[in-house]
Amino acid sequence: MTRVFIPLDSFAVACGADEIADDLTRIAAERKLEIEIVRTGSRGMAWLEPLVEVETPDGRIGYGPVEPGEVEALVKAGLLDGAEHEKRIGRPDEHPFIKAQTRLVFRRCGITDPLSLGDYRAHDGLKGLERAIALGPAGIIAEVTESGLRGRGGAGFPTGIKWKTVADAPGAKKYIVANADEGDSGTFADRMIMEGDPFALIEGMAIAGVATGADKGFVYLRSEYPQAIRIMQAAIEVARKEGVLGATVLGSAHAFDMEVRVGAGAYVCGEETSLLESLEGKRGQVRAKPPLPAHQGLFGKPTVINNVISLVSVPFILAAGGAAYKEFGVGRSRGTIPLQIAGNVKHSGLYETAFGLTLGEIVDQIGGGTRSGQPVRAVQVGGPLGAYFPRALFDTPFDYEAFAAKGGLIGHAGIVVFDDTVDMLKQAHFAFEFCAVESCGKCTPCRVGAVRGKETLEKVMAGERVEASLTLVEDLCNTMKFGSLCALGGFTPYPVMSALEHFREDFEPAPMREAAE
Repeated sequence: MTRVFIPLDSFAVACGADEIADDLTRIAAERKLEIEIVRTGSRGMAWLEPLVEVETPDGRIGYGPVEPGEVEALVKAGLLDGAEHEKRIGRPDEHPFIKAQTRLVFRRCGITDPLSLGDYRAHDGLKGLERAIALGPAGIIAEVTESGLRGRGGAGFPTGIKWKTVADAPGAKKYIVANADEGDSGTFADRMIMEGDPFALIEGMAIAGVATGADKGFVYLRSEYPQAIRIMQAAIEVARKEGVLGATVLGSAHAFDMEVRVGAGAYVCGEETSLLESLEGKRGQVRAKPPLPAHQGLFGKPTVINNVISLVSVPFILAAGGAAYKEFGVGRSRGTIPLQIAGNVKHSGLYETAFGLTLGEIVDQIGGGTRSGQPVRAVQVGGPLGAYFPRALFDTPFDYEAFAAKGGLIGHAGIVVFDDTVDMLKQAHFAFEFCAVESCGKCTPCRVGAVRGKETLEKVMAGERVEASLTLVEDLCNTMKFGSLCALGGFTPYPVMSALEHFREDFEPAPMREAAE
């Protein structure tokens, strides 16, 4: 029996992976070939999807990108034997893009069957939960604190402190909430791990439950991820049936169960308090803080809210120890970060590495420069509310403090590349426009500021009172940054002001811009 691995990840499905699996099934039936098709997550090399792998005596051999309609020719050329072909990339784990990574969180993605708990156990799954049960709440929190893990959703708050706050909070009922409302442009790490390794999130949430005394968890997942919704729900059923979840977690005295809740696509629900409002069945609007969710969160109870990548980092930390995790990274940015490289770039995809690479190394060496072949002009890090960095800042190390010192933010580690055809005035206008559309409307700086900013930049585009309009934009940004209730309004100034600072020529009146060209 020859095993063939075809991704079920959204990258691959969008490029025809389901059709490829159907074609191979049909060909196997017609030719009476003994084939087992295993649907896996993605390895993260998006430009090679769908990446089809075949198990051979020399290991798994990959072919990609395979297009629907090419399967028959590939089979004739010796696909099932790992034969040479123009689309043969060899062993995926030896590919330079994969081999140079430090895969702690994504070490199983693209390798195992996402819904096989046996596969998960065979690749070190549940070791962290087993040790967590043995250590107990105080021991778990000590390990997570020692690791230096910080929130991977963008705020970078120390995870151990958040867990200890909830553990120490009075009350018998507590909750764990996974923020899977991945709405930033150029980000896909949450989706990839949920589609490719859902038991990792289940294990991480169960560990959080044991650590804090919470017995119920929710995965707040955006409706735009139907594949992730289906796989997470199925994985939870498997985990419950196998005793990983339920009244006795792995046979221990700890109880923990969880479920998936689906959002309706509001960007602001990625903000933790808006998310809680939505989970409670209310309109997704920002809550004023304090009280913090760790004290009064879901249904007024102490609640841990962590990003998906924060939670799936925890099983490795508990299995290997906080000190082992802390060995990776620089400064206060410890461990690994899954870089999501997108936009006008040759090698798009997910690249997990320790903190500390420079932005230039990520864009030029890992990403391979632009797909168009034109020079890189700007890179936006941190989603639609992230700052635009010019090449002059490409020596900035990828860590929280280094980016903050240059007026940027890491966010969810989405990296979007633009070549020299980009109009930065239009990009700044888009930031205001995006905020105006997505604002929950609760606070005036965000609700009004974004609309006025959009209108003012439209005057700049028309050449009306350019300098006065730009002065007004700077004032608006200052008000939004310091007066907004949440990061939606508070971070919108980052792309606007960075575009103004580093690409001022794009904001000049039309005659001056034409003369410069």
